[in-house]
Amino acid sequence: MLAGIATVLLLLSHSQAAEPGLLLDRGFHLLYNLNFTAAQEQFVRYEREHPQDPLGPTSEAAGILFAELDRLGVLDASFSKETFHPEVKLAPDPRTYERFDSALERAEAIARNRLNQDGKDSDALFATTLGFGLRADYIALVQRRGIAALRYTREATNSAQSLLAVCPNCYDAYVATGISRYLIGTVSAPARWVLRLGGFEGDKQRGKTELALAAERGHYLAPFARMLLAIVYVREKDMAHAREILLRLHDEFPANPLFPREIARLDSIE
Repeated sequence: MLAGIATVLLLLSHSQAAEPGLLLDRGFHLLYNLNFTAAQEQFVRYEREHPQDPLGPTSEAAGILFAELDRLGVLDASFSKETFHPEVKLAPDPRTYERFDSALERAEAIARNRLNQDGKDSDALFATTLGFGLRADYIALVQRRGIAALRYTREATNSAQSLLAVCPNCYDAYVATGISRYLIGTVSAPARWVLRLGGFEGDKQRGKTELALAAERGHYLAPFARMLLAIVYVREKDMAHAREILLRLHDEFPANPLFPREIARLDSIE
């Protein structure tokens, strides 16, 4: 039934101009269902119809990265300390990185131009925040260079704070601030002190609170925030909350096999 509804929506999209946000909504929904090809069709169409909006190419970059993470098995491994080994080198596809980098460069150029005209442009600030976060994710999760990723993590956090200052209800921004604060809050006290000198703020509880806010009130990134929260709960051995989130994600994105696999794994642990 869901597939039939999706087909009708796609047919309608070819017969009339879609509302601007509708293409992105469809794209992200397809993305979280791991239908990467169909998601990219929506993102590319949005970029073609709205060439001055940096969210088009930024969303395209998000789709490219998500597909690469899935291909490399990073999404599955992230839920388990036993299977996620950051020291193990992966084999990223160079052509995929070229497409990813090209999309982000286009987005960055558009966002810079818009911010030069209006420093409070919320769409440009959001695209900038997401772009820095995507670069940090690629460097940390695909290239396995965690220290090098910190530069982009800081830029994403700074941009998110600028966005929230002009758009307090842009809850997607809390993904950037929340995950940064949580991860830095998990390192040892001496390392946290060094990071603080570099402008990084660590606070596990505040990070979880901000991720929860993005998960409940965010838009494009709300499901991603819920995935991150589930990973956090698994790492903290709070399996009940992790399972609750994964069940919700499975109901919303039934075509994504990651969620039922992780639910079954949690059930086997219990």
